[in-house]
Amino acid sequence: MKNTFSLLSLAFGCAGALALPSQPLSNRANSVTPLTTAQVTTYLPYTYFAAAAYCTSSVTSTWTSNCQKNSDFIPVAAGGDGTGVQYWYAGYSPSLDSVVVAHQGTNTSSIEAILTDGEFSLTSLDTTLFPGLDSSIEADSGFLAEQAKTATDVLAAVQDTLASYPTSTITLIGHSLGGAIALIDSVYLPLWLPDMTYRTVTYGLPRVGNAAWATQVDAVTDITHINNKEEDLVPILPGERVLGYVHPTGEIHIEDSGTWEACAGQDNDSDLCSTGDVPNIFEGDISCSDASVDHDGPYDDVQLGSAACPL
Repeated sequence: MKNTFSLLSLAFGCAGALALPSQPLSNRANSVTPLTTAQVTTYLPYTYFAAAAYCTSSVTSTWTSNCQKNSDFIPVAAGGDGTGVQYWYAGYSPSLDSVVVAHQGTNTSSIEAILTDGEFSLTSLDTTLFPGLDSSIEADSGFLAEQAKTATDVLAAVQDTLASYPTSTITLIGHSLGGAIALIDSVYLPLWLPDMTYRTVTYGLPRVGNAAWATQVDAVTDITHINNKEEDLVPILPGERVLGYVHPTGEIHIEDSGTWEACAGQDNDSDLCSTGDVPNIFEGDISCSDASVDHDGPYDDVQLGSAACPL
């Protein structure tokens, strides 16, 4: 049976349930390791790519004007309108020696984008886009619908990029809703381009699917989700304890002090990680006027969200 929740109904209807003890995950771990300054700095190129995804496709398709960072990037394709379809772009990064695909996050001026983030319902994957996967793997219906809007275009863009710039690595990047789309791309693309190595870097990632989904993500891509900038609410949504959503491994949680903590396992419940630091929505920080203050960053001094363009 399909259950749909808005952020408002989740806040007032599920808050008590969110505070209940969660079901333990078999691979949950409390191990947390702080990153060095040098390790944090290695994520800057990915953060700039995530920021650029908020620019219009006319900008990212030429990588001119606003795109001052990652200046060696070679764009191949771009699309979306920033309202009904999130902006996205694809191309080749010589410095990373990788195809790069990045998706725009939630545009808070677009009611369609907000509604997509507010509808939570696990569903089976479309077998046309995701052939051969186990039927137990489920993901959020709204996020799947957003990814499906650009899936075949993104695949074609990646193939075109590989034809011109042969490499063995594909990197998927996004912030917020864009991170969810990038994560789904990370499961989708290996089914059609299986001989590649995949890396996924997301920021402010909401939970996207169930435990079987998280396990599939862990199996096909090297995932890093830089989550929960201080008390960002988005990474604990949709609810693990109420709705059965689970994060993959690879979380990095930014503490109030600015320390970046690498959190082992799926949904690590240490209070140094997002699940432990923001155990329910009342512990989170979100602004109703534009976007979450913590959600948009800054991430190592880079601001994401609609303010990210120009860079």
